[in-house]
Amino acid sequence: MQQQPQNQMKNDPMYHVDSAKFNHGGHEIMDLHEVLGAMIGGLNQCVLLRDQIQDNELRNIVDRQYKFALDDYNVLVESFKTGKDPSHPSGHYEMTENNKFTFGVQPGQPKKPITQASEINDEIISGYILSWHKGAAALKTAAALETTNPVVRRVLADSIPNCIEMAYEISIYQNRKGYYQVPQLSSQDTVTITNGFAEATTGTTHQPSQFN
Repeated sequence: MQQQPQNQMKNDPMYHVDSAKFNHGGHEIMDLHEVLGAMIGGLNQCVLLRDQIQDNELRNIVDRQYKFALDDYNVLVESFKTGKDPSHPSGHYEMTENNKFTFGVQPGQPKKPITQASEINDEIISGYILSWHKGAAALKTAAALETTNPVVRRVLADSIPNCIEMAYEISIYQNRKGYYQVPQLSSQDTVTITNGFAEATTGTTHQPSQFN
C-alpha cells in the first residue's frame, strides 16, 4: 500500500498534525495497546469468576474493585482516543480492609495446579485478582515512563496507586484467610538490617564534585 503524500494527509479531515488526538508516539501506542488489553483481560476474569466465589466478603471486594477498574478503563480509553482531558478524572480507590498482617509461615499442603475446573476455590480466585492488579501496576508504570501525550501520561500515573491499593486489599484478605503467608526475619536480623542505613547529611558549603 502506498503511503499518503504528506500534503494530502494534512488536508484529510480525519488527520491533523497538531491535533491532541494524534499526539501519541509509536512506543506509547503499543504500550497502551498492551495496557488496555490487560485491563480487559482482568475485567473479563472478574465476570467469569464472580459466580464461583463462595465467600460473600470476597465477592463484595471483587464487585467493588470491578466497578472501580471498569471506570478506570473507560477514563484511560477516552483520554487515549481523544488526547484530551477525560470527562471526569481518575478516582481514588479506598479499600475496606485494615492494614494488619499476620506474620509467620504455617506448614500445609504443597500448592499445585488444578486438573479440573471443579477444583477452583476462593483462594485461587483471589490469587487471580491479585495477579491482575500486580501485572497492571507494572504495565502502567512502564507505559507512563515513555508516554508522550501529557494527558494520557497523567491518567496512567494516577491509576497506578489504585492498582497498588486494590492489590494490597486482596493480599490482606488472603493473609487473614491463610492463603497468603508472610515470612519474617528474626528480630535481631530485622533490627540489624533496618539500622544498616542512615540519613544523609547536607554540608553547609557546596563542595565541587570529583566527577565534574
